[in-house]
This record gives sequence, C-alpha cells and structure tokens, in this order.
Amino acid sequence: MFKNIGALIPVGLMVAAGFGFGNSEKNVSAKNDSAVHYIPAKTSLLADPATNYQSYCAGCHGEKMDMFVDRKWKFGNKKEDLFKSVKFGRENEGMPAFGESLSDKEINALADYILEGIKKVDKYTTEDQAASDIYKTEALSLKLELVVDGMDVPWGMAFLPNNEMLVTDRNGKFYKVTGKSLQTVSGAPAVLAKGQGGLMDVILDPNFASNKLIYLSYSKFKTEGGTVLATTAIMQARLEGDALTDQKDIFVAKPYSKTQHHYGSRMQFGKDGYLYFSVGERGNEKVNPQQIKGNDLGKIHRIKRDGSIPTDNPFVKTAGAEASIYSYGHRNPQGMTIHPATGKIWVNEHGPRGGDEINIIQPGKNYGWPVITYGINYNGKPISNLTAKAGMVQPIHYWIPSIGPSGLAFVTSDKYKGWEGNLLSGSLRFKFLQRTVLNGTKVIKEEILFKNIGRVRDVRMAPDGFVYIAVESPGRIYKLVPEN
Repeated sequence: MFKNIGALIPVGLMVAAGFGFGNSEKNVSAKNDSAVHYIPAKTSLLADPATNYQSYCAGCHGEKMDMFVDRKWKFGNKKEDLFKSVKFGRENEGMPAFGESLSDKEINALADYILEGIKKVDKYTTEDQAASDIYKTEALSLKLELVVDGMDVPWGMAFLPNNEMLVTDRNGKFYKVTGKSLQTVSGAPAVLAKGQGGLMDVILDPNFASNKLIYLSYSKFKTEGGTVLATTAIMQARLEGDALTDQKDIFVAKPYSKTQHHYGSRMQFGKDGYLYFSVGERGNEKVNPQQIKGNDLGKIHRIKRDGSIPTDNPFVKTAGAEASIYSYGHRNPQGMTIHPATGKIWVNEHGPRGGDEINIIQPGKNYGWPVITYGINYNGKPISNLTAKAGMVQPIHYWIPSIGPSGLAFVTSDKYKGWEGNLLSGSLRFKFLQRTVLNGTKVIKEEILFKNIGRVRDVRMAPDGFVYIAVESPGRIYKLVPEN
C-alpha cells in the first residue's frame, strides 16, 4: 500500500498497513498513541478514499487489493491497528508515515475502504496464463511455455552446461531444475527471509565448466542487543552434484541495517572477468549513504572472483572510500546485464513513487540519488526539487509511474525476429514484461508483454537462445518460444 512495488521488491516488499515482514513489531510510543484520533463512526470525507487508495496504496497492494491476499497481519487486523500503521508508518519494514499527507479523517476513511475492500478480494484476480497460449506482439507471436513451477519467489536463474538450471527462491531454498523437476541443492547460506530479504541472485563463474564455482547474493544477518540487523552479502561456493561445498563470503556490505528492504543484489561478470553487483541503499535515504563513499550502500561494486579489489577501481586511492565501489548514488538496482557489443554494464533500478531508471554504469560516476530524482516520496511529499545537477549522471530512460523493474536482459538471439538488440525488463508493480527498443543508447519505443502474468522478478537470455522469465507467487519459470 505504501510502497510502490516498483520501488521494492523487488519488490519486492509488500508491507500492508496492518501486517509486515519485519523482525518484531515496533510499539507505537505513548506520545504517538495520544496523537491518534481514531474515529469509529462514519465521518464526512475530506477526500474520496478510493482516490487516496489508488494514489498511495495501489502500487504496492494492487488496484483490486489482491496483494493483501494470503498475508499475515503482523501489526493487527482491526481498524485502529490499520490507522496507526498508516499514520505513523513502519519504517523498518519500508512503509512510510502518511500522517503529514492525509488527515485523521482521511486515514479513517481509507482504513474503512481497505477493510471493506479486502472482504471482496478474489484470490485469483490475476489471470492465469496457460502454457499453451499464443501471444501476438508487435513483431512476432510467442508461446509461453511453462518450464517449472512449485516455487514461491524465484529471484534468480543461472543456466548449467547440461541444460539444467539453478534457481534461487527468496525464502532461502536453492534448486536445480532438471527437465520439469525441482531438486533441492544443499549448502545454501542461511538468510533473513523477511521483507525483501532472502536468497537472491545466482551466477556462474566464467570458468564454471572447469572449476564448478557459483556466486549467490543473499541477506546476511546478525543480532545486536536483541535487534536483528541484515546486509547484502556475496557467497562463492562450489557446486558438487546437488550440494554446495567450499562456501565462503567474498563480500559483506557495510554497514548492517535494521531495515529489511532495498538489498539490490543483482550480479554480472564483466568482459574484464570481474564481478559487478549492486547493493541498495536499504531505505536509508535520510542519511544519504549512497552519497557517502565510506560505506557500501547505494553502490555498484566491482571485485575479483576471490573478493579482492582490482587495482584500477576508481576509488582505490581515495582516502576514506571503500575500494570496491565502482559507482555510487544508486537507490535499489534489481536488474543488471552486459551490453553484448560494448561490454558496458547496464542496470535498471527502483525509484520511489515514479522515477525508476535505466542507467549505463561508468566508473567513479555519481548517479544522483537522492539529490536528483524524477520521483516523489510514497506519501506524496517531494524528495528533491532537482532532476539534474552538475556532476551527476542522467538516466538514459526513466519511468513515470514506476513499473518496479527487476531483471534485465538484452535479446542476443536470432530466434526473436524484430527483437534483436532490444532490452527486456520485468515489472513487479504492473505484472508484465517490458520490451524496450533502442537506437544506440536512446529509448525510442516500448511494448508491454504478457500483461497480468504476475510479478516478473527475473529475465534471462539463456545459452540455448531462448528468453526465460521468472514470475512470483506462485513461483513459475516460463520460456518464450517464437511461433513461426
């Protein structure tokens, strides 16, 4: 409700006003309690609650409130519980306070509207896309072929040489896909599977055929003073059959945070043989960590396969800077790929309410968040009055409204006539696949594909020449098969 899916998830985190995925419920202070003006009776409205729901809530909880389905009400399911969560927010779970944007009367009306609307939610509002359906796009017709299901949130995919596939599930499970069957792979790291955290991306070492090494990004956690803290970590491990061995963390982002969203976590090997990966700003834009070179948050990093630092990283000789940083000023990049011709790293990243971006990563550059942005805060308040500033890189493209981009791939196969060189992005918020047509680095056209298929978490160009997409809850992987 309170986070545009395009800025989360990841999506993504879907924290309702009365439930959440946080570590522990935060008690509203006595001062806050005294400020609550809960109005049990109907009141005259200052604004239409349906309008407020669509403006502030639908991006995360669905236009038909379908994102409330099958969620646990962590903070209580009564109207007064909903009121407190909307008014004061749940900061650690990624939900802002709306008390400055909405009056108590409007919040009460909104709470009534939500509670009444949930009663009418159909658990199956999203159309079920049959695997045999043929979809006509502007350039070609496609069959959406179901590869495997039975997962929750398939976050990342990697393709093994023998036509098998590795798939991470955000809940912490790690699978090998053989044919249409899921085989659990043991030895994956322990994760904090809350909010947007869990087991996230997976990528093969460039020399996997000989060394069997893979890399996993995940939410690593620890407890300090009774508080659970988490961060983005990268593990290297060796795949031996259906088990991981020789596990070791080669990167652990600093600092840990009590928030449970915006981990980033996408990985990509460059043509230089180095590992590039994203770390989100963890929802801490108030302290601008992504503008500080002395921590790892809100950055694209570049390391060697053993975790050591390339000597030509841009801030290796900068006093006080983290040597792994390749670029900074990012919010939450959840798509990353390599341009097949230039070798440049491209990312898509979540903006707030509007302002999702596509960026080409340049060493040492500042991408501006939150000093410049094309989005506003979830509660309707401005984040910055600047969309551009000297010394800060402009995106090559931005989306308003936010689509919640996750997963990114260039079409490099000749199987997709008319799509050659196009860029594919998953949409978490609107549940479709986005095709972006480029002229060099300029976006000249877009097409929405497979609308309502579900939250598209990952998009990959596989060695067999086909595009694969991973869809959430229920977790499914599809192959896009062109029809001649």
